[in-house]
Amino acid sequence: MDHSLCIDIHLTFIIPSFFSTPSLRASSLATSTKPWNRSPPSVSLSTLHMSSSSSSSSPPIFGKLITAMVTPFKPDGSCVDYVVAEQLAAHLAQNGSDSLIIGGTTGESPTLTWAEQYELFNVCKDAVGSKCKIIAGAGSNSTEEAIEATHRAAKLKLDGTLQVVPYYNKPPQEGLYQHFKKIAECEPDLPVMLYNIPGRCGINMNAETTVRLAKDVENIVATKEAAGDFEQFVEVRRFTPRDSFHMYAGDDSLTLPLLALGGTGVVSVASHFIGNELEKMIELYESGDVKAAMEIHFKYSHLFRDLFRMPNPIPAKAALRMLGWSVGPCRLPLTDPTPELDEMLTQLLRNLNLLQK
Repeated sequence: MDHSLCIDIHLTFIIPSFFSTPSLRASSLATSTKPWNRSPPSVSLSTLHMSSSSSSSSPPIFGKLITAMVTPFKPDGSCVDYVVAEQLAAHLAQNGSDSLIIGGTTGESPTLTWAEQYELFNVCKDAVGSKCKIIAGAGSNSTEEAIEATHRAAKLKLDGTLQVVPYYNKPPQEGLYQHFKKIAECEPDLPVMLYNIPGRCGINMNAETTVRLAKDVENIVATKEAAGDFEQFVEVRRFTPRDSFHMYAGDDSLTLPLLALGGTGVVSVASHFIGNELEKMIELYESGDVKAAMEIHFKYSHLFRDLFRMPNPIPAKAALRMLGWSVGPCRLPLTDPTPELDEMLTQLLRNLNLLQK
């Protein structure tokens, strides 16, 4: 089925419902042995040619369903529970996830030490083996610190790194470009996923900067877009090759509409609970069965919403505990869920037959 003929249908039925969600309120390939090699650098969007590729011709390096994994702690939150982390990583790898992001926002990276993160990388890599790829949350608002973490990820033979837009120091766009370029080039054989989330970082990486990085740096192969801006997503997609630069929704509720705009998949929190269903939804969409994909999306739309009723990962860890996972609490300054959220999540999980009634 020609998906380009269905775009109007997709947007008509899917996109309008997302403008009420919290997240929205708040090239020709050169010859190379590297799978991410792309065309030479260009200067600005006004001088770029739109990619002629209308569909991915090779599997994305990180797959289509990526789980941003929570970090399990002991009951008092003082120590990481590496045994539960190992069990959870193996479970996710067996239930739809193509890759796991370890030590990202959902993994409470701000309150993890680097020593804890490195041990998590090791444990999770051993747990999943070849079934699933491990992406290290190696970002920082210090370029040198991110470089050091990236070197460690390469030494541990991980599959890639996630690099977030620098937070708090609010660099200009040229600073963002130089930051990510220097990090990526410190380990040129290690794939990099950019992470744009203005709501947490206080700054947006604009489309032009993302496109420059995608075209200038061979191993920058993907972006997680969590800006909630369809127009920006489209601008990046128009000017980057779909077969070598992959764009992921940063919000489960946007997975399906962004697939219609040339997205690759999602960096998901809901996949802790419905990984196989999300995998199926993406497969159905790509096979042309848009109606069936929409049915899965609508079935779980309240899960997508309620997992962000409080700051992530408070709801996700609460729901996992309800399902018997000993993931412990969040570390301060994140708090326990409110009684109202606990009640809401309990009822939701029961309604979805994820929790026994």
